[in-house]
Amino acid sequence: MTKTASDPDKTDLADQYRDTVFLPRTSFPMRGGLPTQEPEWLKHWQESGLDARLAEQAQGRPVFTLHDGPPYANGNLHIGHALNKINKDVINRAHRMAGYAVRYVPGWDCHGLPIEWKVEEGYRKAKRDKDTVPVLEFRAECRAYAGHWLGVQMEEFQRLGVQGEWHNRYATMDFSSEAAIVEEIGRFLLNGGLYRGLRPVMWSPVEKTALAEAEIEYHDHTSTTILVAFPVIHDPTPLHALTDVSVVIWTTTPWTIPGNRALAFGPDITYVVLRVDETGEGATLVPGAKVLVAEALVDSFCREAKVEAHHIVYTLPGSALEGAICAHPLRGAGYDFDVPMLPGEFVTTEAGTGLVHQAPAHGEDDFQLCRAYGIEVPEVVLADGTYAPWVQGFAGVHVFKAADVVCEALAGVMERANSTGAAPSGLVGRGQIVHSYPHSWRSRAPIIYRATPQWFIRMDGDSALREKALEALEDVTFVPAQARNRLTSMVRTRPDWCISRQRAWGVPIAVFVEKRTGEVLRDAEVMNRVVEAFRSEGADAWYSAPPERFLGEGRNPDDYEQVFDIVDVWFESGSTHSFVLGRPGLSFPADLYLEGSDQHRGWFQSSLLESVGTRGVAPFRALVTNGFVLDEHGRKMSKSLGNVVAPQDVNDSLGADVLRLWVMNSDTNDDLRIGKEILKQQGELYRRLRNTLRWLLGGLDGFNEAETLPYEQLPELERWVLHRLSELGGLVARAVETHEWVGVYPALHGFCTTDLSAFYFDIRKDTLYCDGPATPTRRAVRTVLDILHRCLSTWLAPVLVFTAEEAWCARFGRENSVHEQAFMDMPVEWNDPALEERWTRVRAVRRVITTEIEGARRSGQIGSSLQAQVELTLSEEEAALFAGVDWAELAIVSYVDVVIDPTSSSVYVDADEGGTLHGAPVVSVAAGEKCVRCWKVLPETGADPEHPGLCLRCASVVADSKGLERA
Repeated sequence: MTKTASDPDKTDLADQYRDTVFLPRTSFPMRGGLPTQEPEWLKHWQESGLDARLAEQAQGRPVFTLHDGPPYANGNLHIGHALNKINKDVINRAHRMAGYAVRYVPGWDCHGLPIEWKVEEGYRKAKRDKDTVPVLEFRAECRAYAGHWLGVQMEEFQRLGVQGEWHNRYATMDFSSEAAIVEEIGRFLLNGGLYRGLRPVMWSPVEKTALAEAEIEYHDHTSTTILVAFPVIHDPTPLHALTDVSVVIWTTTPWTIPGNRALAFGPDITYVVLRVDETGEGATLVPGAKVLVAEALVDSFCREAKVEAHHIVYTLPGSALEGAICAHPLRGAGYDFDVPMLPGEFVTTEAGTGLVHQAPAHGEDDFQLCRAYGIEVPEVVLADGTYAPWVQGFAGVHVFKAADVVCEALAGVMERANSTGAAPSGLVGRGQIVHSYPHSWRSRAPIIYRATPQWFIRMDGDSALREKALEALEDVTFVPAQARNRLTSMVRTRPDWCISRQRAWGVPIAVFVEKRTGEVLRDAEVMNRVVEAFRSEGADAWYSAPPERFLGEGRNPDDYEQVFDIVDVWFESGSTHSFVLGRPGLSFPADLYLEGSDQHRGWFQSSLLESVGTRGVAPFRALVTNGFVLDEHGRKMSKSLGNVVAPQDVNDSLGADVLRLWVMNSDTNDDLRIGKEILKQQGELYRRLRNTLRWLLGGLDGFNEAETLPYEQLPELERWVLHRLSELGGLVARAVETHEWVGVYPALHGFCTTDLSAFYFDIRKDTLYCDGPATPTRRAVRTVLDILHRCLSTWLAPVLVFTAEEAWCARFGRENSVHEQAFMDMPVEWNDPALEERWTRVRAVRRVITTEIEGARRSGQIGSSLQAQVELTLSEEEAALFAGVDWAELAIVSYVDVVIDPTSSSVYVDADEGGTLHGAPVVSVAAGEKCVRCWKVLPETGADPEHPGLCLRCASVVADSKGLERA
C-alpha cells in the first residue's frame, strides 16, 4: 500500500521531527581519561601563568595562611603523604575561592638519621667504613641524597594537583634555613632555656643516638623477666624484722642489674616477711628462706618462685623500710657498694613484688629518685648497647643478649648462698613476658633508656615553658575538638626536651662550653657570628671554620669545648615558622597547621614549644588532625602483606581526581581505609559527578544571559532547587571558616545523585528537550542550570581540580580558569524552609505514585511511565496543601486525574479529619495517541492537521520554530 501525506508512517514522522527536539550537546566527554588529561592541564596552567594570575588576584584580600609541615625528603610519596597534601590543598583552594589571599609555601625536612642511614647503606654495600669518611664529605653526600628526593616528591605532589609556590619552597637544609634554626637555638641559649645535663634518654643502640618521643613506635616484644633477691645488711626495724631477710624485686630488663644502685618501696604499701616452707621443682629458694614482698602480691610471687607452702612472719608498713640497706647480689664480684631502700611514689602493686630495683642510668623514675638521694649515676652501657669495659663480669656483652649471662651469674650467687645457709641472694625465678615495648621507628629495633650528657630545653623553672605552652593552647581551635586533650596532656606530663643527637647530618648545636667551669658560653655576639656564617656558607661552616672565627678576639679556643651534637630534627621542623611565616602574605601565627594525629607528640608539640619559648605565643591559631590510612580490611599497609596502595599507581590507573575524591569522601578525623574495591567505589562516585556536570553542560548548549529569569518568576520546583543550593552553600561556607570538611562532599554527591539526577533532571528533561526556547518554563530551567553549573563547578574545584576546570572551560573557554572564580554568594531569598517542607511532602507523594507505576511496569500493564495515566485521590486538606502541583509532570506520566474525596482522612499529611483513609494511586493505560516528538500519550495528539502525530504543545513549538526559520 502506497503511503500518502494524510496517512503518514509514525517512523517517518519521528524522523521528520527529530531535529526539532532540543537534545543536549556538549564537548565535555562522558569519560574523563584522567590519567592522560590531567598532565595536560598541569602543562596548560603552567604555560598560561595561572599561578601568577592568582597571586595578582589576591592583592588586597584578607590573608589565610596554612603552614606546611615538612615531609621527609627520602623516598617516593606514600598514601599518607597524598592524604595530607590533598587535604591541605582543598582547604587552601576553598579559602581562595571564598575571597582570601592564599600563599602556600611547601616545605621539606632534609636533615637527620634516615638520610644518614641511606648514605651509610651505600657505604656498607661498597664495603666502606663510614667513620673514615671526612664529615664534610659525608654531609655533602647527605645533602645530595635529600636534594634528589626533594625534587622527586615535588613532582609527585604537583601531579596530585596540589597548588603551591613550588619555585619558592622551603627546605631545612637551605643555608638560610640552617641560619634561622641555629638562631632559634641561640634564643634558647641566651634566655637560659638551653642547658646540658645528665639524665636517661631514649637511646637507639643501633643508630647510636638519643631519640625523641616522636621517633618511637611501640611493638610487641618478648622480654625475659627475673625475680632477684637482695639480702638486707642493715635492718632499721625495732623488732629486727628484716634480719636474715632478702628483698625480692621483679624486672623485665635483666641487663639493668649491673647498673642497680638502690631499691624502691611504696610508703603506703603493706609488706610481709614470708618464710618459705615447701618448694616445687625448679625453685631456687630453699625451705627456711625469708623474703620481703608486698602483701597484695604474695600469691603471684609464690607461683613465679615455685613456693608451694609458706607462712607470714611479719607484716609491716612500707614506711618502716626507710633506712634499710641491702647488698647487691653480685657483691664480692665488683659490686661492693651498698644498695639503700628508698621511698618511691611510683611503686605500685599492679605486678611483680611491690619492690622496684633502681638503675639510675636506665630509667626516668630511677634517675630522679636516686638523684634526690645523692646516689651516683654510673655509666654502665656504651653507645652501641654493650657493657663498658669496666663493668665487672659483663664487659663487651650487648644488653639485648645479656639475659642469659646475667641470669647465669645470679643463679651462681643463689647456689652459693643456699650452700652456706646465708640469706637468699641472686636469682629467685625467671620467666618471659610479651608486652608493648618502644622501638625506633626508623630501624624498627628496640631501644633502651641510657643516661648520657645531652642538651635539653627546660620545661619548668624561670622560663615556665610548660605553663606558658598550656596557656597558649587555650586560644587554639582543635579539629576534631577532642584532640585538645591529647596535646595538652602530653605537654603537661612531658620531661625536659632533649634536643641533642649524636649524628653528623643536621644543624649543629653551635655552642661552646668553658672547659674550666663546664658552663655554656652565653654570648650574643658569638651567636651572631655563627648565624651570619651559616647564612652565607650553611651549617658546614661549623665544621670547616676554626673556632676563633666564632669566639672572636679575647678568647682562647683551647679554653672551650666546641659542641658538635646536631639538633633534633623535630626542633628544626618546629622552627620553620621562624623562616617561613611573618612575611608578606604569610601571617604569624599561621591560621592553620594540619597533619596526622601522630604529630601531637611531633611537629605540633615541637612547634608549640619552640614558638612559645622564643616568642611567647603559639605559632598556630588552629590545629587540624587526620587519621592514618589502612587497607580495606583495617590493617596497616606493608610490602609483606602486599596491601600497599601507592598514589602514583592510582594516578596512572584512575587519575588524581579520584584519589582526591577519596580523601574528601572519607572521615579524615578517624583512620581511613583504601584498596582496590574502595577506589572502584570512588571511581563510580566520580562518574556520577561527571555525568551531572555533563548533563548541565548539555542542557546549557547555546545559553545566553538574555534567557535568565528573575527569582520571582521561577516555578516552585526551580525555587526549591535554589533553596537546596543555599543550604549547600552554607555547608561549604561553614567548612571554610571552621576547617571541618568531613561530610561536605558526600552531601554534594548526594545532592547531585538524589536531588538532581534522580529527581530534578528526570522531571525537567521534557521541558528542556521539548518546550519552546522562549517559553518561561524552559527559560526557568536553563536559568537554574546556569546557576547549578557555576555553583557545582566552583564547589567541586578544590577537590576535582582537573575535572572542574574541564567542565568550566567546556562552557567558557580556556581564557580563564575555574580556579580564578569565587564561590557564588547565596541570595537570602533563596533560603526558604517553608518551601523545603512543602516539597519534602510532595516528594513523598511522588514516591508513592512512582512505586505504583513501577508495579504496573513489572506486570506488563505499561512500558514506559509516559504510557500511564494516574488517578490520585486526595483528602480536602491534602488537596489544599498540594494546590498548584503538576502531578503528571512530577510523576513523568501523560496524565494525572486528581480526585478530591471530601469524606476521607489524609494519608500524606498529618491531619485531624474524620473518615476512612483514601486509597492509593491507581495506574492505568493512558488514553490517546503517542506524540512522536515528546512521547506523551494524549487524546489531543494529531489534532493539528499541519503537524500530524504531534500533541498541541509540540505542534506549537514546531510551528514557532518554522516561523523563526522563515523570518
